[in-house]
Amino acid sequence: MTEFDVVVVGGGPGGYVAAIRASQLGLSTALIEKEHLGGICLNWGCIPTKALLRSAEILQTIKHAADFGIEVSTPKINLEKMVERSRKISNQLAGGIKHLLQKNKVTIFNGHGRIQNNKTLSVTAADGKIETVKTKNIILATGARPRMVPGIEADGELIWTSRHAMVPKELPESLLIIGSGAIGIEFASFYQTIGSNVTVVEMLDRILPQEDEEISALAQKSLSKQGITFHLSSSVTAIKKNKDNVTATIKSAAGVESSITADRVILAIGIIANIEDLGLDKTKIKVERGQIVVNEWSETDEPGIYAIGDATGGPWLAHKASHEGVICAEKIAKVPGIHPLIKENIPGCTYSTPQVASIGLTETKAKAAGFELKIGRFPYRANGKAMALGETDGLIKTIFDAKTGQLLGAHLIGAEVTELVQGFCIAKTLETTEAELMHTVFPHPTLSEMMHESVLDAYGKVIHY
Repeated sequence: MTEFDVVVVGGGPGGYVAAIRASQLGLSTALIEKEHLGGICLNWGCIPTKALLRSAEILQTIKHAADFGIEVSTPKINLEKMVERSRKISNQLAGGIKHLLQKNKVTIFNGHGRIQNNKTLSVTAADGKIETVKTKNIILATGARPRMVPGIEADGELIWTSRHAMVPKELPESLLIIGSGAIGIEFASFYQTIGSNVTVVEMLDRILPQEDEEISALAQKSLSKQGITFHLSSSVTAIKKNKDNVTATIKSAAGVESSITADRVILAIGIIANIEDLGLDKTKIKVERGQIVVNEWSETDEPGIYAIGDATGGPWLAHKASHEGVICAEKIAKVPGIHPLIKENIPGCTYSTPQVASIGLTETKAKAAGFELKIGRFPYRANGKAMALGETDGLIKTIFDAKTGQLLGAHLIGAEVTELVQGFCIAKTLETTEAELMHTVFPHPTLSEMMHESVLDAYGKVIHY
């Protein structure tokens, strides 16, 4: 029997960060992980998909090499090498997580953790061996998995989850993607770029429904121009598996049915929390809509048990889980001056071509909240660095409270916006107003100048457009 101050269940971006921070604060800490250190994000999500998307970006650049005065032969993809590079990066980082945990003196248990009571867990190893672990505090960071559609379950052959889509054995000539959130759009962008004929079906009336409506429309226009077909306000009601492909029945909101045949299908309709077989029934922990209920400090209704990341409410993002892990560890250690996470200050990123990034309220939500708005926009086509890069499609949009100058939201689409958005993240966290942003000196020539110009535009002071 081993005793600790903190035991973390789950080694993803929330769990391993929570364990490291707890140990840094002088708490004896253990982490229980049954499969992969780094979790889905590092092994089968954020990192490997970005590696694949980078391959697609390079292919896209090569295809336009002539625009830059460079003559090259027709590029040929090597899908096996793309996947191999992606997996190598993930494996390397997973090994790095283990090193970080060991460096910070976190004890690692390999197995499935179950709560016996709020001070005791059992750990069942792959060989069936069971260990008992005592602790003063438990942090549940068990993550989530792809959601299935009833009657359209993934089989890894014809119907894929995101995990299957990351390790294709061959390139499907045609691909049907169900869902147009960040995951669906990223795969649509990747496969379309490397040669698949992609169709996306979305139940709502626009793609990337979490984003600002104006940005969603621009994203759809750009992706459609690249060749992706969209069926909006529609759902897949049935899938018939054939020998080497599938035939899907698509039903529109008006009740009109059509069919499409595709080599493969990717299910990208969201996630479901991993909360089964954790022993929650032995606690006072509440579960609502399939997620563990927590307060602003990640505390559950069971004293001494916390929950973070995808097992709790959205947004379901790795960086949100990591930040919750830090706050949770510091709460347990009674660190003075800590603050709960403000969800409006969490950025969202989609790594398609074009990239999409945002933070804060959309225009629609800001209006619904009763704010009087000042909105600024600046297009990529008016930026010198964007022109030099050959990346003139895009927009920076900023939203301010007209009465106070508070930055309510920022919404970006175009090259490298997933890197640019951090500037607005810092500004929003510091509760910056338009005045500070206007007086900030942005370097020239950079894409970041568009952020400045967008702010100026909101107040009728734009210079270069």
